[in-house]
Amino acid sequence: MRAGRLLPVGLISAATLAYEVLLMRLFSIIQWHQFAYMIISIALLGFGASGTFVALARRPLVKRYPAAFAASAALFGITAVASFAGAERLPFNALEVVWNPGQLGWLAAIYVLLVLPFFFGATCIGLAFSRYPGQIGRVYAFDLVGAGVGALGIVGLLFLVFPSAALRFIAALGFAAAALAATGMARHRRLAAGSLGLAAAVIAVWLPPSFTATGPHMSQYKGLSMALDVPNAWVVEERSSPLGLLTVVESPSVPFRHVPGLSLANTQEPPTQLAVFSDGDSITAMTAYGGDPATVAYLDRTTAALPYRMLARPRTLVLGAGGGEQVLLALRTGADIVDAVEVNPQMIDLARNRFANFVGGIFSRPNVHLHLAEARAFAATAGERYDLIQMPLLDSFSAAAAGVQSMHENYTYTVEALRDYLAALKPDGVVAITRWLRVPPRDILKLFATAIAALEADGVSQPGRHLALIRSWNTATLLVAKSPFTGEDIAAIRGFAAENFFDVSWAPGISASDVNRFNQLDREYLYEGAVALLGPERADFTERYKFDIAPATDDRPYFFDLFRWRALPELLTLRTQGGAAMLDWGYLILVTTLVQAAILSAVLILLPLWLRRRALGRAGHRLRFGLYFLTLGLAFLFIEIAFIQRFVLFLGHPLYAVAVVLAGFLAFAGLGSAVAARWTEAVGRGSAVRGITLAVVVIAFLAGTYLLALPLIFERLLALPDAAKIAIALLLIAPLAVFMGMPFPLGLGHVGACSEQFIPWAWGINGCASVLSAILAALLAMHVGFTGVVTIATILYLVAPALLAGSWDRYDQQTSQGLSESEPFVS
Repeated sequence: MRAGRLLPVGLISAATLAYEVLLMRLFSIIQWHQFAYMIISIALLGFGASGTFVALARRPLVKRYPAAFAASAALFGITAVASFAGAERLPFNALEVVWNPGQLGWLAAIYVLLVLPFFFGATCIGLAFSRYPGQIGRVYAFDLVGAGVGALGIVGLLFLVFPSAALRFIAALGFAAAALAATGMARHRRLAAGSLGLAAAVIAVWLPPSFTATGPHMSQYKGLSMALDVPNAWVVEERSSPLGLLTVVESPSVPFRHVPGLSLANTQEPPTQLAVFSDGDSITAMTAYGGDPATVAYLDRTTAALPYRMLARPRTLVLGAGGGEQVLLALRTGADIVDAVEVNPQMIDLARNRFANFVGGIFSRPNVHLHLAEARAFAATAGERYDLIQMPLLDSFSAAAAGVQSMHENYTYTVEALRDYLAALKPDGVVAITRWLRVPPRDILKLFATAIAALEADGVSQPGRHLALIRSWNTATLLVAKSPFTGEDIAAIRGFAAENFFDVSWAPGISASDVNRFNQLDREYLYEGAVALLGPERADFTERYKFDIAPATDDRPYFFDLFRWRALPELLTLRTQGGAAMLDWGYLILVTTLVQAAILSAVLILLPLWLRRRALGRAGHRLRFGLYFLTLGLAFLFIEIAFIQRFVLFLGHPLYAVAVVLAGFLAFAGLGSAVAARWTEAVGRGSAVRGITLAVVVIAFLAGTYLLALPLIFERLLALPDAAKIAIALLLIAPLAVFMGMPFPLGLGHVGACSEQFIPWAWGINGCASVLSAILAALLAMHVGFTGVVTIATILYLVAPALLAGSWDRYDQQTSQGLSESEPFVS
């Protein structure tokens, strides 16, 4: 078989994976990242549905393979655009689900729409498996390599075009695959191929902008939507990249006054501001500055200004430059040198170039150095020592309050991260972290507990002497000092708080009579929590607390995961009195998605089994065949998802990790599939179980080695530029992925030799398992860490060969012969 016949498989696979990654970007803009994850997980059930469809209609579809493939690929191209255009216009709001069950209907409609592109894309691949049962290894190789190229290619494309334009290219790719497949048609091949090729070119170049635009359909609860509801507010500038959609907004009628943690005692009006929204929500402000420090004196009255009261002319590191507010504060208070770190190059261009005159050219000053880097990596590898490391508040209060960040891997607030920051300090240096204040407190206490664990890991016997915590009416700032606070430091903390009507929730030597004086709460929760976390009953307090405030670690970097099941009944009972706002919706949405996916997956797997149970052979064989492919699907995605989450730290951004790790695993697994095909040709199909056993043993060895080696490798190579880190990531992934690409085609070839009817069903099982494993891996990582997820995957891989061993090699020949006679395969 010529490789050209499988090129359409590679193209449609690339388009499907690119569409999956793009939907993550699009729905992160329209809703939030977690809701995008939920919708995409369910949409991927289209893979399972395609397996059912091909299993039930295999004979007529394979008989007309070129036409069926071309039609499915063209329908993918059509529905990729149409389904998203319809889904984003539905009035779905996930935050209303708890009090408005009608939202579930809109959610179901989104599922139905987004299943379609994945269904048609997966149908193409399932048809190829059925059409070429003797070349399964090569088909699978084209499938995986194409998927890898698509996953990485879409990230590169998003640096060049807006997401809505990228959607056109993906649709065009579907039509290009259809055109290539149509060349194999017996009749009208030239007309069909030419028409489909023309359609691909037209879609790539032209499509009505309103048909794919995403801006007008953003959730009304996002900050950008609410800001643009103000009369005369308008978008000044918009930039897009894989790291986020940045929207600069001016509001002359109702000016922005974004100064988190500003004291109620402040009397100075801030200058004009431009608000910069990231994906329509997280906000930073660019403040008009003419060079006179007196015009920004109000910044002295924010909780983030506390360390400058204690440090004279500090060398300052700002982790998260944003629009420059913390740089202005540092300059205002006389900082000697300011190193500002920003991960998004588009944000840097806006602040340093496009709006340089507006912000007074602060990023071009000789004592201000702006660095394009990830915050954690820069702090760990800078080589400098700082008096102050300032971590400003850049995420939105609405996202924090809704709990939509709970599933984000965040390596900024882990025990290991705080140890890196402390190591970058001078002996009398301080780390200052500002967070939103929520009552009852959650992430602030978790941050306090994480700081205690970091100090103790560095050998500090009395961590309470190194910590100070103050709060305003809406923010809290935690100071973590490398050396114990002195009496002068404590006096400065108390004086600063009293002047600005801030409350000291913890400082060395503080007592219950000193707290809750200005911004009064029913109880001083933060002080009580700090005392408990610093006392001998820390473990008991952490366990009994209604929210999960155990320290975050690099193995479980879910700082915003605060959910506890035992608190759910109480919060649901109080939902009409504000209890719904205390729920961490990200976790609940993930669990709900798992339940939905499990039900739908069971239907998609069991339906063809029941309808074609005679054709698929004995019940025992069906069960073990099914379990084998289910196990492989779970294990493959467990390792893939765990590596994506682990490589977020190394590569610096979740989307980079998704693209690079997906591309690496899929492309090199495709190479492994080609190796498996050669193995089968050289040794024979009867050796499939031996080949699978060899592959899983190597997988187990490499997975165990990586668990031990990756943290050390990342620690030493974090300072490398992005291109070098991407290359290293691919090299690390390659050997493991090659062997992970072997068990599926070897197993599929083995069962296909027994019953070709089973091939599309096995493909469907693998697709459903992929959906379940993506959700399960995230849930397991939140509970047992990445190490636990990889360990479970390794066990699943080691179990898999046993499902094909023994009696499988002595499959009932009479049943197999009967299948061949009753269901002849059309080649």
